[in-house]
Amino acid sequence: MSGHLEGASTLFYKEILRFWKVAVQTVAAPVLTAVLYLLIFGHVLEDHVKVFDQVGYTSFLIPGLVMMSVLQNAFANSSSSLIQSKVTGNLVFLLVTPLSHWAWLVAYVGASVVRGLVVGLGVLLVTVWFAPLGLAAAGWVLVFALLGAALMGALGLVAGLWAEKFDQIAAFQNFIVMPMTFLSGVFYSIGSLPPFWQGVSHLNPFFYIVDGFRR
Repeated sequence: MSGHLEGASTLFYKEILRFWKVAVQTVAAPVLTAVLYLLIFGHVLEDHVKVFDQVGYTSFLIPGLVMMSVLQNAFANSSSSLIQSKVTGNLVFLLVTPLSHWAWLVAYVGASVVRGLVVGLGVLLVTVWFAPLGLAAAGWVLVFALLGAALMGALGLVAGLWAEKFDQIAAFQNFIVMPMTFLSGVFYSIGSLPPFWQGVSHLNPFFYIVDGFRR
């Protein structure tokens, strides 16, 4: 048991180092993207869109951008790591180690959670100055962030195991992950949609993660 824990912690540490070595690309770039979304949508729609009576559009938008960044980057971390290992051929060095499947899961999903939370915290720290935010329940904020990142890290693990080349991972992210996160109510309240599209939105599991975190 101790050997498996040590192996999982070593692989977890390796995955942390992998994305931190290129933090400009894996952390700073997503934060900048979220800030650009905020500047564009917040500036254009702040005076034209009223989501709730006492909540401005920018205050509504910021938590959505934070959670969207957490989800997308948690998925990207595990999926990109596995596909890179497959393409470069170094995955064989991990396969010959006596690591259990649980050790793999803990290491890859754990590192994805860390990257997602780091990016989300970066987005929050940069954008919180643009509008007042009220923290209604800190415990639930953390729960939704952790579970959302873990879910997407596990989904990225599945995608990485399935894909054989970078094109397949890109297609998975561009045609499944990105549309589902963008259509989860990040930029709008689903209450403003017609009844049919509200029903469709409730079929999107990402909606509940974003909405729970925002509330």
